[in-house]
Amino acid sequence: MNTTEVNTKGIRDARTLGTPRMLLLGLQHMFAMFGATILVPVITGLSVSSTLLFAGLGTLLFHLVSKGKVPAFLGSSFAFLGGYATVKMMGAEAGMSMGLSLAYASVGVFCAGLLYLLMALLIKVYGTKRIMKFFPPIVTGPIVISIGLALSGTALSSCNDNWWIALVAILVVIICNIWGKGIIKIVPILMGVLASYVFAACIGKVDFSSLRDAAWIGLPVARENTVLAVFDHPDWAFLLSAVIAVFPIAIATMVEHVGDVVAIQSTVGENFLEDPGLHRTMLGDGLATSLAALFGAPANTTYGENTGVLNLTRVFDPRVIRIAACFAILLSFCPKFAALIGLMPTATIGGISLILYGMISAVGVRNLVESHTDLSKSKNVLVAAVILVLAIGIKYGLNDQISIGFTSLSGLAVAAIVGIVLNAVLPDDKVGEMPVL
Repeated sequence: MNTTEVNTKGIRDARTLGTPRMLLLGLQHMFAMFGATILVPVITGLSVSSTLLFAGLGTLLFHLVSKGKVPAFLGSSFAFLGGYATVKMMGAEAGMSMGLSLAYASVGVFCAGLLYLLMALLIKVYGTKRIMKFFPPIVTGPIVISIGLALSGTALSSCNDNWWIALVAILVVIICNIWGKGIIKIVPILMGVLASYVFAACIGKVDFSSLRDAAWIGLPVARENTVLAVFDHPDWAFLLSAVIAVFPIAIATMVEHVGDVVAIQSTVGENFLEDPGLHRTMLGDGLATSLAALFGAPANTTYGENTGVLNLTRVFDPRVIRIAACFAILLSFCPKFAALIGLMPTATIGGISLILYGMISAVGVRNLVESHTDLSKSKNVLVAAVILVLAIGIKYGLNDQISIGFTSLSGLAVAAIVGIVLNAVLPDDKVGEMPVL
């Protein structure tokens, strides 16, 4: 197949590449999401194995609901970290174990998934065009840019663990993507991960001793980690407080979902908002989140890392994403292999993430450019400016958490909500053009 054709048009049917290449592409997508996906349970205390299981199952469910047309992977959502932290703090004050507190938080996440279902119903009833009036490119573009920029600190912090290891990953990805031929050109992330991992092992930066204690096969879900634990001896007042603290976060993640879908369709060149429809992608995301929460796994969200991989490889076949989901499910039943992947150097993840997060922001910029958004108008500049400053400012100035009444919201959540409101209330015909500075 002509490489130039792959780069300009992209591959919609990966079967033309053959089964071995499809499997490699799926493995690459799995590696791309792995670092961020397991980071959420590591931070919160949730199960890594159940996280992998329901990232895979949630992705397959999403593809089923969205008619298998949208090449999106669903991994752990960082937006809910504040909610988990709040409920754990409430539980500690009440003398509750961390495991039980997390189970209560999972009930809140389950309810958050139900909000997606309500939004999907509204979109179905009123139509995508009416709803999308609240999510024009001047809102979704800066939100997508903010997603990448907000994650950039994590990438740099990881790179700082060992810049030589990170640089190997970065350089291999760039070399494979620019000068690679054949399969090497379309699996740059996988090549970067492998090269950096091997380099780290050769210089003694990977300790494989813990692999001996990891079992080959194990169940990824334990009953005490599921929401069933809540209803053994339920504290209804605490349950209500946990739900109130967590489920409003879904307002922001639904906006993030729209931004992600726009980014994916901008990358692929197909209108997924119309076919299969925003109501279907929203429904799939919500169902995946609620299903994961029932079994003590983190909320799911469409992953920008995998959109970055799509942008790099130009292979847009959703089947490749489903292969990645199957790999994640298999990994969840193999603690030893999951431990091997978990030993991946922090700097390797950082180097790969540095490129992928940058690609996410670049997709947001391209969204603004391709939609011909007029940034000479005051309204557009003000909306974009407020979204970017709130998202990044709260992320790095206030530790990504701002208290609003009974709950705490991330910078991205606040930026999304304020951006939508500003865009809705500022009239186009009464706002003059920006003066030349």
